[in-house]
Amino acid sequence: MSEQFTIGILTLSDKGAKGAREDESGKILQQMVAGLGQVVRYQVIPDDLEKIVSTLVDWVDQEKLDLILTTGGTGLTARDLTPQATARVLDYEIPGMAEAMRMASLAKTPHAMLSRALAGVRRQSMIINLPGSPKGARENLEVVLPALAHGLAKLKGDPSDCAR
Repeated sequence: MSEQFTIGILTLSDKGAKGAREDESGKILQQMVAGLGQVVRYQVIPDDLEKIVSTLVDWVDQEKLDLILTTGGTGLTARDLTPQATARVLDYEIPGMAEAMRMASLAKTPHAMLSRALAGVRRQSMIINLPGSPKGARENLEVVLPALAHGLAKLKGDPSDCAR
């Protein structure tokens, strides 16, 4: 692949932000995207709506990252705020990505239907919510990874036709 993209990995975890839990998911995601580009931002922050929003906005608007992967906060508890924060910053959603992740996960567990993960675009940056568990983060990224280089190239203005 000729184009290398700038990537941010944002882990949402109250325990992780306090140092009470190691961020295994973020490390797995870093390894998985190594061929796609360079992880230039990595951070573990608490499940705080305003902090998530401000970090996403900063990483897109100021740092101009091409791809942001979030891990954690996609479930049903009161502290699972990642989808709400993501929805506040997106210009538009990419529903097929979230649907594909849920479909693939549903083949493995009925709990997949409880995921509220979103994927979408702000400006020319793609933001994808992934589960917080290492296994869930890995399995969900595996589903969308084959489409990321093409999607990111299109966001950056690639004028080539999509059809083969």
